[in-house]
Amino acid sequence: MEVLAMLVNGFYVSMSAANLLACTIGVLIGTLVGVLPGIGPVGTMALLLPFSFTMDVTTALIMFAGIYYGSMYGCSTTSILLNVPGEASSVVTCIDGHAMAKKGRAGAALAIAAIGSLIAGTMGLVGLTFFAPILSRFAVTFGPPEYFAIAVFGLLLLMRLTGTSMLKSGLMVTIGIMLGTIGLDSLTGINRFVFGIDELQRGMEFSVVVMGLFGVAEILHTLVHSEVNDKIQSVRFRELYPSKEEWQRSLGPIFRGGVIGFLVGLLPGPSATISTFASYAVEKRHSNRPEEFGQGAIEGVAGPESANNAAASATMIPLLSLGLPFSPSAAILLSGFMIHGIMPGPTLMTQNPDLFWGLIASMYIGNVILLIVNLPLVGMFAYLLKTPIRILMPIVLIITLTGAYTINNSLFDLGLLTAFGILGFFMKQTGYEPAPLVLGLMLGPVLENGLVQGLIIGDGSIWFFLSRPISGTILSLGIALLLFNIGIWFAERRQSKKYKAKMGGV
Repeated sequence: MEVLAMLVNGFYVSMSAANLLACTIGVLIGTLVGVLPGIGPVGTMALLLPFSFTMDVTTALIMFAGIYYGSMYGCSTTSILLNVPGEASSVVTCIDGHAMAKKGRAGAALAIAAIGSLIAGTMGLVGLTFFAPILSRFAVTFGPPEYFAIAVFGLLLLMRLTGTSMLKSGLMVTIGIMLGTIGLDSLTGINRFVFGIDELQRGMEFSVVVMGLFGVAEILHTLVHSEVNDKIQSVRFRELYPSKEEWQRSLGPIFRGGVIGFLVGLLPGPSATISTFASYAVEKRHSNRPEEFGQGAIEGVAGPESANNAAASATMIPLLSLGLPFSPSAAILLSGFMIHGIMPGPTLMTQNPDLFWGLIASMYIGNVILLIVNLPLVGMFAYLLKTPIRILMPIVLIITLTGAYTINNSLFDLGLLTAFGILGFFMKQTGYEPAPLVLGLMLGPVLENGLVQGLIIGDGSIWFFLSRPISGTILSLGIALLLFNIGIWFAERRQSKKYKAKMGGV
């Protein structure tokens, strides 16, 4: 009951005119940031930090938090409509969201993304409200061996999330891991595979790679196959929102995505992105119609979009309870605290209760504001698909190029964007999916750092990873999963040979 009383007081704090205005401004900026590829919540919050010096600390942090979780909403818009992920956490949404848009169900996909984000985000906030101290202590028990084990298990589990062959997916994951080794080694300080190019010292910019493989590749594919624009069905007003069947199919993924996102969000690293991959894999395995995934399955939008918003809420737990930022966005929020002379941690809840509970209450309010703002715009967003290609594609290309340039203000990034756009186009033409490559690029550094640091701690013994309870259990599950996938691969090959022999005998 004490928690509920403090939360009520938090609502009283967050409902003041200044804090309510800050929350509204924050979520609106976050939505815009999500829609515009490349800019991202981290850069936006960093740019706005100086403006918070003269603001009340609670008001400033409410605004920054609004930008953070508001960007999760906005990212789904361009992913569904244009196959251009505004953030890495929306890569998975492209797979089925854009396929739904091509079938004239963009409105339903956008509405489910918004409603799922509200429900799962609220689930994450409930967890943040009641379980922050307990869960944050569990999260920090993870060391390098556990990170390595999670990365290995994640790669094995999510390798075939797009439904392509295991060999193709494995090749793409491997290439992604190799790309992740480019740049300055964080452990030794040695430049690797930069070939004398100074810009590569910082590594492959993840957002640029994603925008190239998905956004620019989609633009090239659309221009080459211009008839796809004619295949998009007309959107009637009554079809702008989910049908009864789509609602029924979405409810389970929304709640499962909320749970997955919350649990994954407690782990350091790109938890929002990892949670979307995990949610997509779970929904595909759980579905009675797995063949629809990749072709416009509503579950492929509901689950991942719910997961990334729940993960955004869960990431606040270690930040507020222990002062540990587990993501770049959380690190900027930590900077906001420190600029105003406040250090998040175990004493924050007792020494600054109005700030702690006011921030949490504002996130409840912000999620509702986002839904109120986004749902009426679903129709307008859906009708963007009817814009002629000769007008739409140049606009999308300009936005993508601008977003890529603003990340580092680098012309080299534009060249990188173009190169990966051409690569993504040829991958699309030859049946290779870019999602496994993105997964490898994202988890590759986690895999490498966890392995090297774990070997240092364990005096070079690989058995050290198996001797620890958590990492040993996860790695054992990973080995079992690998053997299972190999067994399925051999069974599929045997079945294919029997089918060919049977057809040859007919």
